[in-house]
Amino acid sequence: MDQTIDFSMLKAIFINCTLKNSSLESHTEGLMQVSMDIMKSEQVTVDYLRLVDYNVLNGLLPDMTKEGGSQDDWPMIYERIMASDILVIGTPIWLGEKSSIATKLIERLYGMSGETNEKGQYAYYGKVGGCVVTGNEDGIKHCAMGILYALQHLGYSIPPQADCGWIGEVGPGPSYLDEESGGKENEFTNRNTTFMTYNILHLAKALKELGGYPAYGNSKKDWDDRTRWNFENPEYR
Repeated sequence: MDQTIDFSMLKAIFINCTLKNSSLESHTEGLMQVSMDIMKSEQVTVDYLRLVDYNVLNGLLPDMTKEGGSQDDWPMIYERIMASDILVIGTPIWLGEKSSIATKLIERLYGMSGETNEKGQYAYYGKVGGCVVTGNEDGIKHCAMGILYALQHLGYSIPPQADCGWIGEVGPGPSYLDEESGGKENEFTNRNTTFMTYNILHLAKALKELGGYPAYGNSKKDWDDRTRWNFENPEYR
């Protein structure tokens, strides 16, 4: 099939919420890399980080040093997120749930959700989200539900089939990057990862070309200025 779609104007950031720092192999990174490689081949600018490598404090303020912390790397990471059109969160499964690091990331994103863009909309409007999940226990869909719900609630747009994952047999066993797992050759995982990646790219491209969402009916600034569009409430007539 001829390539006729240009995604080169897009920028994506992949945040790996593994518990391991970058000195250790991450199976979650292994599957995220499949999606990143597709995006890079489409000339998308790709940023990547492991959140655990940074000193990101718990809390909901934009900068937690204002509550006494000595160092908070979140403001710098938030700048990288806001410079990107796409955010893909990667997480391993622990006890059927996303990692504690993924929860921290979502909490810090939530702490910025009251910020607004130049249209007066919430800051994440016009950006697209997805997630990658790995483990050797069931729970991919459960983790994806929580992550994707949180992202859309904060203002990210979620395309069809915006998640992918790989799990081995229930119980102890090989993980995604282990040769004996067969994870890298798994047809279902490879298909879903590819579809997820292109669905994210298509929606991000459409929103980028549209200039994000129109501000009609969803601008916090306009609402605060008492604009009500077609919302009928006697108090404002």
